[in-house]
Amino acid sequence: MILLGKKQELRIIKKVDFGVYLAEKEGDADKVLLPGKQVPEGAGPGDSLEVFVYKDSKDRLISTTREPKVELGGIAVLRVTEVTKIGAFLDWGLEKELLLPFREQTRRVSAGEEVLIALYVDKSSRLCATMNVYKYLETDAPYKAEDRVTGTIYEISREFGAFVAVDNRYSALIPKKEFHGNGKIGDRVEARVTAVKEDGKLDLSIREKAYIQMDEDAEYVLKVLDEYDGVLPFNDRVSPEIIERELHLSKNAFKRAVGRLLKEGKIEITEKRILRK
Repeated sequence: MILLGKKQELRIIKKVDFGVYLAEKEGDADKVLLPGKQVPEGAGPGDSLEVFVYKDSKDRLISTTREPKVELGGIAVLRVTEVTKIGAFLDWGLEKELLLPFREQTRRVSAGEEVLIALYVDKSSRLCATMNVYKYLETDAPYKAEDRVTGTIYEISREFGAFVAVDNRYSALIPKKEFHGNGKIGDRVEARVTAVKEDGKLDLSIREKAYIQMDEDAEYVLKVLDEYDGVLPFNDRVSPEIIERELHLSKNAFKRAVGRLLKEGKIEITEKRILRK
């Protein structure tokens, strides 16, 4: 059986002026064309070739000896070549570019940028790209708690946090309490594994452990104070929502940072404000 979207070894069963026809074995009705310019020099009937099978612009099965950047069910980062009325087209290493339909975009993309996608077969039996990669990610990552990893944010949920493809391959989540809006879809992140769930998915944090992170947060609060001319219009008793909106920190992280600065004599806290000394 010839497999759409997969590399496979097929045998030349017939040679014609415009190329050769390939099948699993002689006599198979299921065959596919390899255009003449793709046929290796000296290849003829009976020879086996490794090819990738996709569809041409007329929706006919066709094969190529060129190497695709992604196979069916796989995930890859591909460059957007242009955006049209039907979606974006991606360079995936073949002559015919890969379509990323608008309905499969988790955000609008633009020409020249690189996007994380998975390759699937749509309802019309065509190969297409999707930015909804969740179900294509693996859950057998070789990582354990406290390992450092890198990945791509592919979805952001107000309820759960930021979903990340670690190594553009493994399923992971930066929980809402760890995320605080620090990133957008498509961003590359460096993170720390905080847990490996029973189902194999990873929990991540883009922050260090509290005692390490406190110094960095304290410097960040000072920087924000300088941007506000040395005055924050609220103190450490303000609501978590305001802290997250204004500083992208949790209330606990903010209170730890403010406590460190107060102890070091770098700030003053009043009934309504925090002042830079």
